[in-house]
Amino acid sequence: MRIASLLPSATEILCALGLRDSLVAVSHECDYPADVMGLPRITRSIIPHGLSAAEIDRRVSEAVRAGSPLYQVDGDMLAALSPDLIVTQGLCDVCAVNPDTVHETIRALPEALPAHTQVVSLSGDCWEGVLRDLRLAGEAAGVADRARALSDELRARWSALSAPREDGPTVAALEWTDPLFFGGHWVPEQLAAAGGRDVLGQPFVKSGRVSLDALLAADPDVVLVMACGFDLDANAAFAETFAKGPGAGLRAVREGQLWALDANSHFSRPAPRLVDGVEILRQIFGQEAPPSRAARRVLLGANL
Repeated sequence: MRIASLLPSATEILCALGLRDSLVAVSHECDYPADVMGLPRITRSIIPHGLSAAEIDRRVSEAVRAGSPLYQVDGDMLAALSPDLIVTQGLCDVCAVNPDTVHETIRALPEALPAHTQVVSLSGDCWEGVLRDLRLAGEAAGVADRARALSDELRARWSALSAPREDGPTVAALEWTDPLFFGGHWVPEQLAAAGGRDVLGQPFVKSGRVSLDALLAADPDVVLVMACGFDLDANAAFAETFAKGPGAGLRAVREGQLWALDANSHFSRPAPRLVDGVEILRQIFGQEAPPSRAARRVLLGANL
C-alpha cells in the first residue's frame, strides 16, 4: 500500500503501526520518527517562517476571515505518487490540511489517482478520540489487529500513569502567548491525569482565548507554555518573552514555576506520545526533573 500523510500526528500513528515503508509522502511539518525526514513533502503553509507569535496570529486570523486555506497540497506530486491512501484531518483548519483542501486538489486531477484511493480524515478531540483515530487509520491501511493491540497498550499506559488529585497544583496551560490561548481538547485530560488542576481549560473543549486579567485572577501554581506547532526551543523563547512582559505579574513566574514544553512531541499532536506528555507533567507537578529535551524551567532573573 502507498500512503500519503498530510499531518504529523498521522505520520506518527502510521509509523507506530509499522507502516513507515508504505509512506510515499508526508507533510512539510512531519519530523517524527526521524527517518521520515527524507520523504517527499507534499504540503506547504502560506504562513512564512520566522514571524512573532502576534504576527502569526494576525496572518492566521486574516486567512480564516477571508476563507483562505492555510495549507496547500502539491497536486502534481500527488498525481505522480498515486497513493492508495491519503490521511488528513478534520479537527482544526489552523493545524494542518483539512479534507476540503484535499478533495479540491483531487478534483483538479481527473483520472490521475487510482480509482480505489481512500481519503481518511482523523478528528479525535480527546484521548479516546485519538485512540479511535489510531484504529481508523489501522483499518484503512489493512492492519486493524495491530491497531487494536496498540490502542489497548496505550490506554493501559495512560491508566497506569493517571493520578487525578483534588489537592494537586493549579495549572494554566498556554497554547499561545500573544494573544493568550489556553490549551484545549486532550490537554486538560493530560493535566488531570498527571495530578494537576486546570484553571482555564476543560476536557473535550477546544482551546480558546483568555484575557491577561483572567489569567492573573486564576493565579495558577504552575504555568506551562506549549505553543501549538512548536518545539522546546521555540517555546522557551515564547516563555521568556511572556515572563518579561505580561507574565511578570504571575506568582508562578516569580516562584520559578514557568515551564516551556516540547509541544510538537507531547501536547499539540493527537498521537501516541501524548502518553509521554502525561509522564512529563507528573514529573513537573511532583517537583521531579523532567527530561531536559522535553521541558525547561524558565526562571525570571536567571534565564532572562
